Amino acid sequence: MRIGHSACPHDCPSTCALDVEVLDERTIGRIRGASDNAYTAGVICAKVARYAERVHHPDRLMQPMRRTGPKGSGQFAPISWDEALDRIAEAFIAAETRHGAETVWPYFYAGTMGLVQRDGIERLRHAKRYSGEFGTICTNLAWTGYIAGTGRLAGPDPREIAKSDFVVIWGTNVVVTQVNVMTHAARARKERGAKIAVVDIYRNATMDQADLPLIIRPGTDAALACAVMHVLFRDGLADRAYLARYSDAPEELEAHLQSRTPEWAAAITGLTVAEIEEFARLIGTTKRTFFRLGYGFSRSRNGAVAMHAAASIATVAGSWQYEGGGAFHNNGAIYKLNKKMIEGLDVRDRSVRMLDQSRIGPILTGDADALKGGPPVTAMLIQNTNPVTVCPEQALVRQGFAREDLFVAVHEQFMTDTARMADIVLPATQFLEHDDIYKGGGHQYILFGPKLIEAPGETRENHFVHVELAKRLGVTHPGFDMTAREHIDWMLRHSGFPGGLPELEEKRFLDCQPDFETAHYLRGFGHPDGKFRFKPTWTKVMAPNDGPMGPWRDMPKLPDQWDVIEAADEAHPFRLATPPARNLLNSTFTETPTAGAREGVPSLLMHPEDAARLGLAEGATVEVGNGRGVVRLTLKLFDGLRRGVVIHEGIRSNTSFADGQGINTLVGSDPAAPYGGVAFHDNKVWVRDAEPLQ
Repeated sequence: MRIGHSACPHDCPSTCALDVEVLDERTIGRIRGASDNAYTAGVICAKVARYAERVHHPDRLMQPMRRTGPKGSGQFAPISWDEALDRIAEAFIAAETRHGAETVWPYFYAGTMGLVQRDGIERLRHAKRYSGEFGTICTNLAWTGYIAGTGRLAGPDPREIAKSDFVVIWGTNVVVTQVNVMTHAARARKERGAKIAVVDIYRNATMDQADLPLIIRPGTDAALACAVMHVLFRDGLADRAYLARYSDAPEELEAHLQSRTPEWAAAITGLTVAEIEEFARLIGTTKRTFFRLGYGFSRSRNGAVAMHAAASIATVAGSWQYEGGGAFHNNGAIYKLNKKMIEGLDVRDRSVRMLDQSRIGPILTGDADALKGGPPVTAMLIQNTNPVTVCPEQALVRQGFAREDLFVAVHEQFMTDTARMADIVLPATQFLEHDDIYKGGGHQYILFGPKLIEAPGETRENHFVHVELAKRLGVTHPGFDMTAREHIDWMLRHSGFPGGLPELEEKRFLDCQPDFETAHYLRGFGHPDGKFRFKPTWTKVMAPNDGPMGPWRDMPKLPDQWDVIEAADEAHPFRLATPPARNLLNSTFTETPTAGAREGVPSLLMHPEDAARLGLAEGATVEVGNGRGVVRLTLKLFDGLRRGVVIHEGIRSNTSFADGQGINTLVGSDPAAPYGGVAFHDNKVWVRDAEPLQ
């Protein structure tokens, strides 16, 4: 046995540095966190620690296949790689001949976060002028809200959490989704006596670690933030000198917040006035307060406004000035990586339409607005994502994938719900079986993930598929003539890392953390005047976008509770949220036996008093529904949430539900303001005793 070194490829801000037991050229054992990486600090989540279950799973796809039965039947026959690639190229060329290049839609997301294997599909897209993809399913609302204030997607060194005196974990269940945050928070508690507050919509594994747990109603974060700032101004705890130097409209904000009292916020959030007052007092009297703001803000229709309001607290309190203080969400802006060769940016035609990733249901069912007035999508290559499970409005998604005139090729590791709908299925490598490079959104490292073991069967890396399809489609670009390692080396050398891949391979990870004054915005925030924006111009926020979307004209001018959420009503008295499960990552890990055993059957968490009112008992089968569809779940009574709120944890395969209808059947795909995004935690539903299945 030897110890190999890698990086976790999954869609998690921790992007952990890994030590891997390599038992032989094809076999791994246990995976551990690298202790010499200051952020990972030797700790990783349990699901990655037991990754051998995925790598050596007997159900992995091992050879290319073509569909032989009806779509979704799971009937496939093995074929060669050459035949599979030829069939895909022929289908793409035929579709382009009928409808033009934009009828082909390469579709991907974050099944791997490796920059070569994830993003190389863009080079094929740009070289062929296929329809673009605007990725809205995860980050838009949170990123936009944070950048609206700071002007830049970056913040204090997240390792400074360990040097904080008060850690506020807001909108993220870090024990489940990014365990390293809790590693550093626990260190602050042990070494400094720091307090930990957790703001979330239900009692979860992170909240169990809190000194101050704050359970709020979904979509009411901005009300809490405004009340906290009200108290800071009211009680003389706002840093007025800091505000005068570093913010755009402190007097206007103070006047605006005079009516946003703790009593006002208590009625909205479900918290008590005493809880809000205590939270605000701790922030106002603790200079080293570190706000760790998560992706929960991206799951509500008012999420951009809520994120902006939460980040604004750190500015009113002046927390940015101190080590262990400030507000952090993501460090994406610190990496200045030249991805021209990987993505083929030099051949991109910006006149080609961009299709909203999250609106795949309306797109595939012919919605003219979703299609931007262009041709139908009749051919797709799908990598690194499972839209038939994870995308909103599942009834439309499944209807679209069932079209006989839609050709779909899926490159996957397992027979997912999406792969079952494919015409051609290609077997994919896993991260230890190919070379790639990663950057940490939740920290400041670039990491190398080398090939450590041989790929099983006929599995092939994503880069192989891009190169081979380019040959058959008759397109050229220097990036198609390079190996994955050559891509990594080229990008590094053209991004200010003259040592290239050899240096990264030797060091394993490179620390890109800016200096203290830059990270804490002490030379000014990222806007031209250096001021934090309490009054952002929402449609000019420099966040990824494809133009204004949703009800952006109605967004509040200053931090405020924005009642654009899907509120409960008489017909739909409950609000449903779908936060992550501990043993799953989106739909990944659903196939591993340990994850399945620990998560159990798909269930609905409901307050016992709500269940009693409906005459429902623990373990009952219930139907949960709204205008988008109906889902059957097993009821679990749980008093760690507000009445009128119900929770389903995790995204399971549709086949794991009693009637084959997955939880995202109930989620809308309407774009949230100002730049789009999916409100996965923002759904009004009814709940009733289930009728027996026919």
